[in-house]
Amino acid sequence: MFVIIVGGGKVGEHLARLLQKGGKHVRLVEQRGESIPALKRDLGEEAVFYGSGTDPRLLESAGVREADVVAAVTGADETNLVVAGLCRSEFRVPRVIARVNHPKNLWMFTPKLGVDVALNQADILSHLVAEEMSLGEMMTLLKLTKGEYSLVEEKVHPKSAVAAKAIREMELPAQSVIAAVIRGGKLLVPRGDLVLQAGDEVLAVVHAAEIPRLSALLGAPAAEE
Repeated sequence: MFVIIVGGGKVGEHLARLLQKGGKHVRLVEQRGESIPALKRDLGEEAVFYGSGTDPRLLESAGVREADVVAAVTGADETNLVVAGLCRSEFRVPRVIARVNHPKNLWMFTPKLGVDVALNQADILSHLVAEEMSLGEMMTLLKLTKGEYSLVEEKVHPKSAVAAKAIREMELPAQSVIAAVIRGGKLLVPRGDLVLQAGDEVLAVVHAAEIPRLSALLGAPAAEE
C-alpha cells in the first residue's frame, strides 16, 4: 500500500513511522523547512518532500497519482480540506482521510468535499476519556457505515444473562456479531465454545437499533442497575 501523508507535525510523523514499521510505502509532505532535516533523518531522504500539500505539482512529484491513500493531518482545517478536495477531484485518490482540529468544522469534512474519513481529535479523545471513566456501561468506540453500525465495548456484568455461558449459547441480536473478547489484557478469539466470564471486555459490531438489546444482554439485570 502506498500512502501520502500531508503534514509533518507530531501526528504526521508518528503516523509515518507506524506505517513504515508495518511495511507500507510512505511519503510525507511538510512545508516547514526547519522540520525537514529531522524528518529525513528519521523517515529517510526519499520519503520526505518539502513544500505545501496544497500545491498540485508537489503532490504529483510525491506520486499522488499512484497513491492508495492520502492522509491530510496538518494543524489547519482549511489546509486539510483543500488537500482532500485536490486529491479527490484532481487526482482521483481512492481513499482520503482528513484530520479535524476544531470540532465546529466537522460539518465540512464530507465525501462531497473529498473526505472519506474525518478524524475528529476532540471526539476521539472524549471517547477515550469516557471509556476510562466508565463503570461497565456500553461505550461506542467507532461509528461505521455513516452511523448505521457501531463498534461497541462493554464489560460482562457478574449477574448478566451471559456470564458463564459459551458464545454459541448467547441469543445475540440478529444484526450484531462479537468481534473480540479481552480478558486480563489478552485478546481472545470469540469462537463458539469460548465461555464468557465476569469482567470480560466484549467488543462487538452492532446495528444502532440493536444496541439497547445487546447492552441489556451483557450488562447488569434491570433490577441491579
